Amino acid sequence: MTVLAAIPSPSQGVWELGPFPLRAYALAIIAGIVAAVWLTDRRWIARGGAPGDVLDIATWAVPFGIVGGRIYHVVTSPQAYFGEGGEPLRAFAIWQGGLGIWGAIFFGGVGAWIACRRRGIPLPAFGDAVAPGLLVAQAIGRLGNWFNQELFGRPTDLPWGLEIDPVHRPAEYLDVATFHPTFLYELLWNLAAAAVVIWADRRFRLSHGRAFALYVALYCAGRLWIELLRVDEANRFLGVRINVFTAVVVGLLAVAYLVWQRGRPREVITRGAEFAAREGAPADGPEAGSGTPDADGDRPARPTRPAPE
Repeated sequence: MTVLAAIPSPSQGVWELGPFPLRAYALAIIAGIVAAVWLTDRRWIARGGAPGDVLDIATWAVPFGIVGGRIYHVVTSPQAYFGEGGEPLRAFAIWQGGLGIWGAIFFGGVGAWIACRRRGIPLPAFGDAVAPGLLVAQAIGRLGNWFNQELFGRPTDLPWGLEIDPVHRPAEYLDVATFHPTFLYELLWNLAAAAVVIWADRRFRLSHGRAFALYVALYCAGRLWIELLRVDEANRFLGVRINVFTAVVVGLLAVAYLVWQRGRPREVITRGAEFAAREGAPADGPEAGSGTPDADGDRPARPTRPAPE
């Protein structure tokens, strides 16, 4: 196989800082979380939310999501932990990699629901605000797979083929040097999907969880074809990778929800105005009439003051 160009893989994914290992996988996850919180905070405040809401919800959603992602990974790939020669204690070694996005989103949603319920925030409205941030976080998180040289695709001689060291290749591909960079495909797909969700949210004023449903539908569409490219070991049903079935079922449910909720007006969130009233400062959200563009890019009119009597 002649390769004119290729994407190199990092030579290492862990740096030892004395007794503490610094892992690129963990750094990618943390960077993704920070980016998601920042983007969601901007979108939530623009919709009328209060400062601090997103960070408070994240303190519930992030731990739930990490635990849920690990549970999904272990349940769908149990051989390395509970099969012959497996090490059950490795099921707790999240720092070694292995988080299933399906479990992370589901359990993260449970954590977000608990936090929203405690603060009196409608979960669907918050889901619409967080949707593109999740896609950005997932895109950044895929860099961890690049550093770990894992979850790559079939062999390819395309100019953007990914170089994989022999120790990380499946036994049947030891004589192959380059593979489809599925981490890069998903990274780019997720960023493009985030842009589509933001555009659609502005154009159609999505509400009641429809922006979140659009995120799920777009992600599942991309994950479907990317999953079919991958060559890593995975449990199968009827000869097809389980994640393929998951992408199809979850994606269809998301599309059904989009259709079911069509035409509903956007929720009115007044938490930002209430927060500003308590703090004695102008609110940033559209309901306060601050003149700040809302999540759709519309600039609400500033209310006029009544003339003194």
